[in-house]
Amino acid sequence: MLRLQKVSKIFNKNTVNEKVIFDKFDFTIEEGEFVVIIGSNGSGKSTLMNLISGKTAADSGKILIDGVDVSNQLEHVRAKQVGRVFQDPLMGTASNMRIYENLAMASRKGQKIGLKWCISKKDIDRYRDMVKSLGLGLENHLNTKVGLLSGGQRQALTLLMATMQKPRILLLDEHTSALDPKTAGIVLDHTEKIIKENNLTTLMITHNMNDAIRLGTRLVMLSGGKVIFDAKGEEKKNLTPEILLRKFSEVEHCI
Repeated sequence: MLRLQKVSKIFNKNTVNEKVIFDKFDFTIEEGEFVVIIGSNGSGKSTLMNLISGKTAADSGKILIDGVDVSNQLEHVRAKQVGRVFQDPLMGTASNMRIYENLAMASRKGQKIGLKWCISKKDIDRYRDMVKSLGLGLENHLNTKVGLLSGGQRQALTLLMATMQKPRILLLDEHTSALDPKTAGIVLDHTEKIIKENNLTTLMITHNMNDAIRLGTRLVMLSGGKVIFDAKGEEKKNLTPEILLRKFSEVEHCI
């Protein structure tokens, strides 16, 4: 579903602040995989997300989604195939618009503006059912402006919006790290449910070792723009936070 072939990315090239993030980096995700990415700051996690979404352009190499080279596609074009939920609950929704208006925008992503953008009663009923599935009681408050929602409510809504059109790739960029533990747990439960129900190919960044082990079908550790550990199946099931921390320590010792 996703393939990065010999992708390179250097920031501040040819300056004293030059930073090589990726150097001929190869990475593949199969259709339906739920890959959890971990790694220390500067390991390349967020840059990887930005390269896949089109927010950041690669200096060289290819990025293919479902066999199609999207390397030169702009972010808004690639957004038709890539859904993303950011760390900040304020991103991904329009604060001054109502819940149903945000959902209407998400359901029409990539479509040309026209008369069919009118929101019908059928649309409202569909949005109500979708929001009800979150179990947050928002189904009776579709007229509420999103800016009045709590961080957890807003992040759950953003997750729903990002997956309404069943993207080819779903990117979750530390999407629960700004939430309190209880709310984060609720959002992660919804995340897992939506991914399973729609068989979404997913890439999730987290710093939580327990979540990294519990969630997903594959765990990848990045360091210095390289994959230093890649586990799935029984190997992933047998992981513990202690094992992952030991691997982090081994890498730091080598550096």
